[in-house]
Formats: sequence, C-alpha cells, structure tokens
Amino acid sequence: MQPEIACQLAVGTCEIVMLNRDSSQPKRTIARQTARCACRRGQIAGTTRARPACVDARIVKSKQWCEMSPCSEGEICGLLFNRSGWTCTKGGGRIKTVTPLPKEPS
Repeated sequence: MQPEIACQLAVGTCEIVMLNRDSSQPKRTIARQTARCACRRGQIAGTTRARPACVDARIVKSKQWCEMSPCSEGEICGLLFNRSGWTCTKGGGRIKTVTPLPKEPS
C-alpha cells in the first residue's frame, strides 16, 4: 500500500483538482471545474484571467464578480442580472456564462 502524500500549496496559489466537460449539445459546452487554493487572510478562491486565483473576499461576498477580472484577455465581463455569476463576451458573439457553486461544508 502506498503512503498518502499531502501536497502543500504555496500561499496565494491555486490548482485545478477536477475538470469535467460535456459537449453533448450542439454549439454548447458545459464545463465544471473544482480548484484548491491556499489563500492569504482576507482572500478567497476566485477566478482571474479565466484561471483559479486567490481574490479579495469582499468581491465574492458582494458578488461584484467582474472586479476580480475573471475573463480572458480580449473578453468583456458582464454581471448576470441576479449577480449569480458573470458572462465573458468575445467578438463574434461567443459568450461564456459562469455561475460559481457555493462552497461545500468541510
């Protein structure tokens, strides 16, 4: 039996631990991503430039998602009408909609 090796993340960094993609519907891909972060005090797991990142906890609590610069370069961020997430819009009509899931209790 192999011993378990606990991998420590450097403070202020994140890693993707799970990524699932469903492309069964035409012109639509549903992606689910789970990340693990080691954030500093006052920070929480979020998204910057379409990658997991530690962001100011105030942004997540107030649901001002676009303040964390979640979209890739060249995309425009917009809040969903109920602040449940955001969209990243790129030329040509390509739109990504992101709705973060609440953190599961540990």
